[in-house]
Amino acid sequence: MKILSFGSLNIDYVYQVDEFLLPGETKSSKDLQVYCGGKGLNQSIAAAKAGNQVYHAGWIGSDGEMLKTKLEEWGVNTSLIYTTPEKNGHAVIQVDDAGQNCILLYGGTNQKLTEPYIDEVLTDFSEQDIVLLQNETNLVDLIIRKASAKGMRVAFNAAPMKDQVLSYPLELLSWLIINEVEGRQLTGAEKEAEILAALQAKYPSCTILLTLGGQGACCLEPDGSLHRVGTYPVEVTDTTAAGDTFIGYFLNGILRNKPMEEVLHFATAASALCIKKAGAADSIPVWEKVEAAVASQALGELKELEECFQQ
Repeated sequence: MKILSFGSLNIDYVYQVDEFLLPGETKSSKDLQVYCGGKGLNQSIAAAKAGNQVYHAGWIGSDGEMLKTKLEEWGVNTSLIYTTPEKNGHAVIQVDDAGQNCILLYGGTNQKLTEPYIDEVLTDFSEQDIVLLQNETNLVDLIIRKASAKGMRVAFNAAPMKDQVLSYPLELLSWLIINEVEGRQLTGAEKEAEILAALQAKYPSCTILLTLGGQGACCLEPDGSLHRVGTYPVEVTDTTAAGDTFIGYFLNGILRNKPMEEVLHFATAASALCIKKAGAADSIPVWEKVEAAVASQALGELKELEECFQQ
């Protein structure tokens, strides 16, 4: 079974600041680092580092060769990546002293996908495989429809959230992955319990993975089973790729047919290791380190999530 990550490939310009810039404000950054990034690339590398067979599909510009090299470094198959003379997608990221980030995206080549290219990519995949999508490329709705028509299972991370997501055929998904902010935007509900209930009512065949940042995550399966996981008490350096890491390890557990509690536990441990390091793709841990950290309890005691929603 293969994971086809059909997603964004960005060059990340990461600026370290004491606090995020305010409107009209000018300040000097403490540092600048250039990384390979984009949710698509990060999730591909996370899935590969977790031990999956991963193919990445997407476009890079003439300035994006480093992105392809980074994917190949971690064993991601890049034979489906198309190169165009246009400007590559990139992100301007501020990381503050608390380790939080804010991100400005420029779509570039990530917004140039075409229907013939999508058809070509999907040719060598079958119903045994998973398509992993984010909302940083164009034609996401078309990819969902075409992959579903082939019988493939589709995981969609609805980030960044835009109004157009409401028009996507989300009923065709096997997994919808959102954070609490995206959940509120999708449903109009405020409390996490209401978000989960609204999404299950609308998409009864879809597993809903709701990530709650520093609190943990909840997973609601089509049969009504609700699984909760808390977080590890680790020092935060940079949260940039934490969610992408969680998704890569989540799908790894799914493909290994692990119990959902174990799937969420290992995804949480991987994210905890990720936020201890700066950067995006480079901060994602390999499976062996995650397994060792869990076995040795090096991350401390996993906090329980009494409720997966705020009252």
